Amino acid sequence: MAHCYYHALSSVRKWGGVVEDYLPLHQWFDRSKAIFADPRHRALRHHAEGIFMLETLFGATIVNANDRVVPVRLIGEQHVREDLGTIPSFADWGRLITPRDWMLRGHRLDEPVAAGTVQSGVGDVFPGSHSSASGGRVAVEL
Repeated sequence: MAHCYYHALSSVRKWGGVVEDYLPLHQWFDRSKAIFADPRHRALRHHAEGIFMLETLFGATIVNANDRVVPVRLIGEQHVREDLGTIPSFADWGRLITPRDWMLRGHRLDEPVAAGTVQSGVGDVFPGSHSSASGGRVAVEL
């Protein structure tokens, strides 16, 4: 579905109540569109663990405008099934990620830093730094 509103309408058809009863739950699933504005955003929350996170955040049930108690997990399952046709595990998504060198490199946090330099983490780029030969770490002379 293209928009959370339509997921909420689907919930209304299934359990009664009004769109506003369900909209915050469906918006939580799709908030990851702020990070990735394409279907890859679903890897963050559209899986079994995401459904359990929804329940942790919103409680086991909601009471809709018709005073009907609706299990939050069922609302989450509805959302994911409408988007994907199934409920994958996070492992299903994770298997699709190709490991890159920067994902595999660990560094001790207490490693000494040479005097007169500042090291940044991956993604922090200082002007004039173009090489990734340092494994994503950048040293800048002060």
